[in-house]
Amino acid sequence: MNVKKVLITTAFIIALSTSYGFKYRFDEQDWLSYTNRCLAQSYDASGDSKLKKVEFFLTPDSFIRLRKTYAKGKQEYYSFNLHQLNDFDYLGSSTTGILEFKTLADDIIVQTYNDRHGDVDSMTTVLDIPVKNMEPERLDSLHEALNYFKAKRL
Repeated sequence: MNVKKVLITTAFIIALSTSYGFKYRFDEQDWLSYTNRCLAQSYDASGDSKLKKVEFFLTPDSFIRLRKTYAKGKQEYYSFNLHQLNDFDYLGSSTTGILEFKTLADDIIVQTYNDRHGDVDSMTTVLDIPVKNMEPERLDSLHEALNYFKAKRL
C-alpha cells in the first residue's frame, strides 16, 4: 500500500470517528499506566554504579513512591502525596536532567534501611530525581498526568 492511500484512509477514519463522536479520552487507569511507564523509563540510574534496583511509580491514591536498593542491601525510600505538591520543575536538556518535586512543607517521607550508619526516618520539602530522554512533549504529558492525580479527590 502506498503512502498516499494510507494517508487518505487515516484521514477518512479520523473524520468519521470525529463526526460520530468517537473521541478517545484518557481515563484514570490510562493516566496511571502512562505515568508509571514514563517514570520507570525515564529514571536515570547511570550516575550511581552501586544501585541494584529502582522502583519509581505513582499509586492510584496519588502517592509518588521511589525505592532504591543498593548492592549491599541498603534501601532508600521516598514517598509523598501529590496533594502536597507545590511545584514541579525540570532542570536539564532533553537527554538528561533532574525532575524536581517541591512540597509546601516537609511532606516528603525519607527512610533508609540496612544502612551501616543506621536507619534514618526524616522529612524534606524537595525530591530531585535524575532522568533521561525527557523530551518536551513527554515532560508536558507527565506534568498533565501529575496534575490530574493532584486534583483527584479521594
